[in-house]
Amino acid sequence: MTVSEAVAARRSVRGYLDREVSSATLRELAVKAARAATGGNLQPWHVNIVAGEAMRRLKAVMAERLGSGELETAAYDIYPRELGAPYRDRRFQVGEAMYRHIGIPREDKAGRMRWLARNFQFFGAPAAYFVTVDRGMGSPQWADLGMYLQNLMLLAVEAGLATCSQECWALWPETVTRFLGTPPERMLFCGVAIGYEDPDEPANRLRSERAPEGEWLTVVA
Repeated sequence: MTVSEAVAARRSVRGYLDREVSSATLRELAVKAARAATGGNLQPWHVNIVAGEAMRRLKAVMAERLGSGELETAAYDIYPRELGAPYRDRRFQVGEAMYRHIGIPREDKAGRMRWLARNFQFFGAPAAYFVTVDRGMGSPQWADLGMYLQNLMLLAVEAGLATCSQECWALWPETVTRFLGTPPERMLFCGVAIGYEDPDEPANRLRSERAPEGEWLTVVA
């Protein structure tokens, strides 16, 4: 598989087979991904792998937390509070496309909330990564995290695995950091579900569109 093929194949997968991923594979992917570009060689990422019994415990914890109706203060704003065009439109369009695939109309608010709750069960994935970063790091180091995550997800494609990066975990920083035992000087950035794709899951038919290059590419020559 070429890099171009892996980039073209990668997408967010929201339904997984009941099939474990070996701990050796999970570790290997995490280690290989650390060859990501990083300014000043800071390598600001910290990574936790959750699988097996630990994953079952975390899913149970999250089911209880969601059922409690309580909320936590988010680690950060996942989107800008004033999200203008064209970004707001793109977000709306991909969301509506998702709900069309899974057959939940806009008026079915309860159904959509149940679907959103599946995020916190990793959409059935048997394993996940959590990425944290020292609180003193700035925007350039957050970019390094993105490059690490892209490496991780492309390596997963090469290994025949599927992923879904999940910034939604930033909504539950206290629960996650307590579960992981993360030191207070580090903050939660995101989770990444990983496993073998369920080909029968309707949500997995979604492939988000990309804006035409004329909207974002400028060549200066």
